[in-house]
Amino acid sequence: MSEKPKLHYFNGRGRMESIRWLLAPAGVEFEEEFLESREWYEMLLQDGALLFQQVPMVEIDGMKMVQTRAILSYIAGKYNLYGKDLKERAWIDMYVEGVRDLMDLIRVHHKLSPQEQQKNLALIGEKAATRYFPVYEKILKDHKDDFLVGNQLTWADVQLIEAILTVEEKVPTILSEFLLLQLYCFVF
Repeated sequence: MSEKPKLHYFNGRGRMESIRWLLAPAGVEFEEEFLESREWYEMLLQDGALLFQQVPMVEIDGMKMVQTRAILSYIAGKYNLYGKDLKERAWIDMYVEGVRDLMDLIRVHHKLSPQEQQKNLALIGEKAATRYFPVYEKILKDHKDDFLVGNQLTWADVQLIEAILTVEEKVPTILSEFLLLQLYCFVF
């Protein structure tokens, strides 16, 4: 039996949240080590574990992985959440990148002043409603399945559910015009 992955990050959502979300449907238990001080971060730097001097970092299968996209890709491949072939992986990558664009708008939200947060909240709602959610609604309509790609849960599904729920925290009525996305969330 292999050891549980160990997640190194601050005590918050941030970029580690997508990793947590992806480990959950894979049924993988993990440990978390929160960076609670500058000294803890410095220790990881001295160890050479943080190649680009930033977290998240995940210890898994004898590796100390950094860079969120690389970590997610590895986990998706390892736990059969990355499609059955190269074509499905391309679709998954495309859908995941679209979700990431939307999530990037949300990740900066807490760093803004209250006035800027109001503008950003309006931008999040506008972009989700006019640019991103219509695309995923169409994908689900055209695919005619419970999933975005193929006939099983993939990394793209996990990322989209995370994004939908995160946007709903900020804009509770966001799905009112997206029946298929509402049903999609209900399935999961």
